Amino acid sequence: MLLHMFYMLLASSVTFLPGSSVLCKEMKLPSRAAKPPSPSDFLDKLMGRTSGYDARIRPNFKGPPVNVTCNIFINSFGSITETTMDYRLNVFLRQQWNDPRLAYKEYPDDSLDLDPSMLDSIWKPDLFFANEKGANFHEVTTDNKLLRIFQNGNVLYSIRLTLTLSCPMDLKNFPMDSQMCTMQLESFGYTMNDLIFEWLDVGAVQVADDLTLPQFVLKEEQGLGYCTKHYNTGKFTCIEVNFYLERQMGYYLIQMYIPSLLTVILSWVSFWINMDAAPARVGLGITTVLTMTTQSSGSRASLPKVSYVKAIDIWMAVCLLFVFAALLEYAAVNFVSRQHKEFFRLRRKLKEQQRQRTQASGDSKAKGNNMSGNIAPHGNQRCSVCAREEELAQQGLLFQSYGLASAPEMDATPIFADLPPGLGFYDIRRRFVDRAKRIDTISRAVFPMSFLMFNVLYWLTYKVLRHEDLHAAL
Repeated sequence: MLLHMFYMLLASSVTFLPGSSVLCKEMKLPSRAAKPPSPSDFLDKLMGRTSGYDARIRPNFKGPPVNVTCNIFINSFGSITETTMDYRLNVFLRQQWNDPRLAYKEYPDDSLDLDPSMLDSIWKPDLFFANEKGANFHEVTTDNKLLRIFQNGNVLYSIRLTLTLSCPMDLKNFPMDSQMCTMQLESFGYTMNDLIFEWLDVGAVQVADDLTLPQFVLKEEQGLGYCTKHYNTGKFTCIEVNFYLERQMGYYLIQMYIPSLLTVILSWVSFWINMDAAPARVGLGITTVLTMTTQSSGSRASLPKVSYVKAIDIWMAVCLLFVFAALLEYAAVNFVSRQHKEFFRLRRKLKEQQRQRTQASGDSKAKGNNMSGNIAPHGNQRCSVCAREEELAQQGLLFQSYGLASAPEMDATPIFADLPPGLGFYDIRRRFVDRAKRIDTISRAVFPMSFLMFNVLYWLTYKVLRHEDLHAAL
């Protein structure tokens, strides 16, 4: 009986021990399944060598094209150069696409921010800037790149770039112009059967709040669009954004317009200077002409050599014309004021011609016996006197136009036949001087009024009419 009970206890203990071990194993298994894998093991499984991921093959290979959504954030915008027709800006370029091969469920986080070195392990779009002249990556203190992977396989790739992009400019209204500069993002190797770029629906182009430009105002609206390119190798996706820039002309007012305006006004001072002060008036005229020439050359130094006429060219040319006309005005005044000297010089010549003609006729009567030998010389002399008289008569038309008189002994000469007799040297000189002073008096009113009319037409044309047309075109 005791032996039977011993065997029963031994059997029950044996059956209890295995059951307890199985129960312990079942209790430990859930704790092992809840522990997530390590990040290294997870990344190796997701895109490592053992994962089967090939970065050389695009997502959806042989299937629908990959849609890449782009947006940019502008950190700085400046260095707009007219001579080379380009502009420089610093941007964050962000691209987002879906790669089903990178979708995961084993890791609890919704997204993973990876080191930029992992970019070499995944496929990336071959985006480039079609109108780029130069570009720089930033590596201080590390590569300025961002890589983020989401659970559904979406990939966010952001990179910081400094770009120099071409911007063809129309400078006909310079410096009152507005420009439109373009940025084009294009695929280099994938056709539209494999890759399509598109702008983000909201906030495709963002600008830093403290962004300022030295000479331009960047308008808030940007023109987003598509610029699909057709080449011999196929049709490639392309998107573009247009930046609208309006030039501020404060710098040009201070450096060009106001100095040239003052130079033109300075040239009018010569109208109030005595006409006998030739060194003062000539020096002032030449100085203003040279100053305008220097200013005109300086205004073109920072501009490209274009074949059309710019607004600043018209201004400088008209200002140069006004200061040159002021210099010529004194030349006319000086010429008119000295005509009495020419008047009396011709008068002495005519007296000498009359004396020679009278002497020649007396000699011909005294030598009547030798008439046959002297006819030809005296005839030639009389003819030469007549020819000289006609020449002087043609020159005398200048004095007849002034209505000036001559001495009584010159009444028989055709040049001064209409002049009243009895005027002396000082009376004739006073008439010419009064005529010259009248030119100065007229110039004091004509030059400012003409320049004022030009200013009204100039600013009305470029600041109102053409400005409105340009805004309508943009």
